[in-house]
Amino acid sequence: MRAVVVNRWMEPSEMGVSEAPQPEILPGTLGVEVRAAGVNFFDILMVKGQYQVKPPFPFVPGAEISGVVREVGEGVEDFSVGDRVFASSGLGGFAEYAVVGARGAYRLPENMSFEEGAAFPIIYPTSYAGLVFRAELQPGDDLLVHAAAGGVGLAAVQIGKALGARVIATAGGAEKLDVARQQGADEAIDYREEDFVARVMELTGGKGADVIYDSVGGDIFDRSLKCIAWNGRLLVIGFAGGRIPEVKANRILLKNIAVTGLHWGAHASKDPDKIPLTFDGLFELHEKGKIRPVIFQTYALEQVPEALEALASRKTYGKLIVTP
Repeated sequence: MRAVVVNRWMEPSEMGVSEAPQPEILPGTLGVEVRAAGVNFFDILMVKGQYQVKPPFPFVPGAEISGVVREVGEGVEDFSVGDRVFASSGLGGFAEYAVVGARGAYRLPENMSFEEGAAFPIIYPTSYAGLVFRAELQPGDDLLVHAAAGGVGLAAVQIGKALGARVIATAGGAEKLDVARQQGADEAIDYREEDFVARVMELTGGKGADVIYDSVGGDIFDRSLKCIAWNGRLLVIGFAGGRIPEVKANRILLKNIAVTGLHWGAHASKDPDKIPLTFDGLFELHEKGKIRPVIFQTYALEQVPEALEALASRKTYGKLIVTP
């Protein structure tokens, strides 16, 4: 099969397509003909050897896929050959064929394309579980979403709006602000042009945001503490800005706030009961037309380096998809 194979730590620009052996079907797994694969920022870090997970060489990156089941492993009863599925694969997505655990696979809704399916497995459960289970978002809450035009950011905007929150989005540039508005943001702030802290306080009548969704970290986290409401919840999703921030506990105490994190990948081992609840909620919202992945662009398998470079440049919005 054709695949992007990493046999040493390298820059994304050095990656290329080569022939690789088709992965072996194992008990409890599905062999999937990959129709689309999602691109994530951590793919860049993993290829460079800078991610917390360092797979043994050689490996095929790509952590989320959609496609058609071609083989069903021993012990799998809920899937059949020919089923349209999406899954969080961990590795192996940038290839023509992948083997995934059946417990982490889901049938594609009839009205969901393969490209949309590949955009679904990570960013949507991350945003849903974070907002619903960790931040306990309520109808009428003021929700501030940072980096609102990115993958997880747009998912948070859509889900927050669907759950009845008033959504305030921050992003850089007019195009990204327009995308956030189109996906449900009630207010949009260009952090390059104005102070988001002052603007949030103005928009909320001096109260501040009840829930803040932060996938950036660094200075964004620090300044978010200045515009969070009494009894607010600051949800830590990631550190795309690079610096991992710290907070003095007296600031948590004085404003009666909660700083809470969401590590979706750990739920399979730490809190598996939340996984079906999360996807049931997401499928219901999708069926009602409340959420739908936003695809910035699709790339051929040979264009994986180009896709990763586009993501790293922060000039994209929504989700980038590879179509083997």
